[in-house]
Amino acid sequence: MRPPRLIEVREIPLDDIDTSNRLRPVSETAVKSLTHSIETQGLLSEIQVRKIKKTGKLRLIAGGHRMAAFRALERTEIPAKIWDCTDDWADLAEIDDNLAHAELNTLDLAVFLARRKEVYERAYPETKAATGADLVAKRWDTADNMSVVSFVTATADKMGVDERTIRRLVAAARTLGPREIQELRDAPKRVSLSDLQEIAKCGDPTDRYEICR
Repeated sequence: MRPPRLIEVREIPLDDIDTSNRLRPVSETAVKSLTHSIETQGLLSEIQVRKIKKTGKLRLIAGGHRMAAFRALERTEIPAKIWDCTDDWADLAEIDDNLAHAELNTLDLAVFLARRKEVYERAYPETKAATGADLVAKRWDTADNMSVVSFVTATADKMGVDERTIRRLVAAARTLGPREIQELRDAPKRVSLSDLQEIAKCGDPTDRYEICR
């Protein structure tokens, strides 16, 4: 994966930033809390955007809640780091920002981890089939000084949880499509890991959607 390049840091108009195709919706509760924090302490870190070479437009990588809070405060510009990067790097940055800073429920955590597995193994294909002695042999790539480990090991280490939890969450989320995820987000009660595992056992897509609905 090509390393990212920081182009510049500056304030940019909120209306110039493309925020489509985000992995999860903005939480109004989180926005209210963040709005108060910005009013009292200021913005503690810039949002992250990428410049699309073909169009020159700016697309959000991380900072959806900060943008929503700025809009709530009726501000028109926001400090941002502007990157030149690959799609995979941008996806991993968005996912890792949420895993590190967001209060994710079980459903969103599973969805983010499943997406991270997909992107991680595409960015680092050498980790996909590596196990046992092969994994140990590939753990360090001295050419680019990057640690290369399996997705599960890397993510478990990053989050401070056991590998079994990561595997269960990813396996459950990989069965869900966008419609099913939205139905579960709209459910009156929060979805648990055991709920997701039961839904994952349903092999018929139509039946699975009806269960989620």
